[in-house]
Amino acid sequence: MKRLLIVVDMQNDFIDGSLGTKEALAIIPNVKKKIEEYEAKGYDIFFTLDTHEENYLETQEGKNLPVVHCIRGTDGWELTGALKKFKGKRFEKTTFGSADLAEYIKDKEYDSIELIGLCTDICVISNALLIKAFLPETPVRVDGSCCAGVTPESHENALKAMKVCQIEVI
Repeated sequence: MKRLLIVVDMQNDFIDGSLGTKEALAIIPNVKKKIEEYEAKGYDIFFTLDTHEENYLETQEGKNLPVVHCIRGTDGWELTGALKKFKGKRFEKTTFGSADLAEYIKDKEYDSIELIGLCTDICVISNALLIKAFLPETPVRVDGSCCAGVTPESHENALKAMKVCQIEVI
């Protein structure tokens, strides 16, 4: 069986930096355990990295969310320390979802794809829907215990929205 785990934006700025939350901090042990499980079975693990440049505040996203975060090369852009040691392809993305990631995996014939990470209600849902669009016959799932949203309410709303779109929430 060929499985893929996608770890979405587990970066310092989303955990304890400029956009950090206590919920993001709380999922780190679950995320680490999930990665270790996939790694032990030899499954593929990919990471996305929210990546902005110094002109972030001039971008459309920056105008709508005027909080500087995940500037390439800064500590806030790095994966959280507990996850840095893990191997896996990294996909830098300048927006919520990674079309490059979806394009890269569309012909890989995975039996299932699982997403975990931050933020459930922005980048996790965006990537899950992109993958579902590129691979409509591949089971896509999201582990809610390994995700956190901007708020607990928006996390739950995102999980419900993904269920409606035939993404399994575990």
